[in-house]
Amino acid sequence: MNGLRVRGVRKSFGDVPVLGGIDLDVAHGDVLAALGASGGGKTTLLRIIAGFLAADDGDVSFDDTRFVVDGVGIVPQRRHVGYVPQEGALFPHLDVRSNIVFGLSRADRRTHDLAELMRLVDLPPSLAKRFPHELSGGQQQRVALARALAPGPQLVLLDEPFSSLDAGLRVDTGEAVMQALRSVGATAVLVTHDQDEALALADQVAIIRSGLVAQIATPADLYRSPADVAVASFVGDVVPLPAHIRGGVATCGLGDVKVGIDAPAGNGTLLVRPENLRIGAVNEGTPAQVVAVRFFGHDALVTMITDDAVALTARVLGCDVPLVGSTVGVNITGQPLVFAAGAP
Repeated sequence: MNGLRVRGVRKSFGDVPVLGGIDLDVAHGDVLAALGASGGGKTTLLRIIAGFLAADDGDVSFDDTRFVVDGVGIVPQRRHVGYVPQEGALFPHLDVRSNIVFGLSRADRRTHDLAELMRLVDLPPSLAKRFPHELSGGQQQRVALARALAPGPQLVLLDEPFSSLDAGLRVDTGEAVMQALRSVGATAVLVTHDQDEALALADQVAIIRSGLVAQIATPADLYRSPADVAVASFVGDVVPLPAHIRGGVATCGLGDVKVGIDAPAGNGTLLVRPENLRIGAVNEGTPAQVVAVRFFGHDALVTMITDDAVALTARVLGCDVPLVGSTVGVNITGQPLVFAAGAP
């Protein structure tokens, strides 16, 4: 399989294990998001792939180049990997042009099409002579990507490159960066702790938890078919409902819900996404009182309590927000996630 291959990579710092045997495959030209909470080992993995950090054990290869064999790695210069760190790490005393071509030989600098590279990352050529402090945060990150792409690497590693940007700029910059990577056919690994960012930008998402891959899947499959309760909760809001399952029907605080004939029988948990709760008139579902509303403009999260003290959170359109204190009827639409009792 062409692309990035990681097998059994382990790393400890002293007596503290950080990576417990990571396995990953990233197809050539795909973008993989390594998603997880802080301290889960994402950046450590990225630095091992780049060659900035030695592994204790395991293998890493890209196409026909073996980066690490049984924990022993070749030097970073022989890996030909592009690396984009947090906040860009541009040289403040160099202008945009000099930052971009910094890693090139003198001969390559003379023949390099700087304007084309800047166009690729959606930077106007007029910025070529500006210094980093004269750029916005998003522009700085695009310069950092252009610098990483200048030598023509087929593998690009990005370590939380958008974490310092505000929400609107993060979306625009992220989309521009991914478009640039796909334009040159680069394989990429994006480290992030932002679930929305991972789901929106990547072809595959790997959940890194306690130094292991908990699940790797497409964004849609990860959201719709999480491996366990912890993954489901990490990649989106969920409403857990204790239930008893029998014959493809779950009896829970919202009544009887069809869950599919293959659902495990017995006691379990239904996980309902807020967008799968429909609010209507009080006689159109399980009665619940609205206790709080978080309004975002285009939509809102509505928190409710049923007569049996079941807490619910529904996502509704911004034009359909009920009043706090009102009583509504709640139904489940679609098919909820089902996990057996005691599932992680």
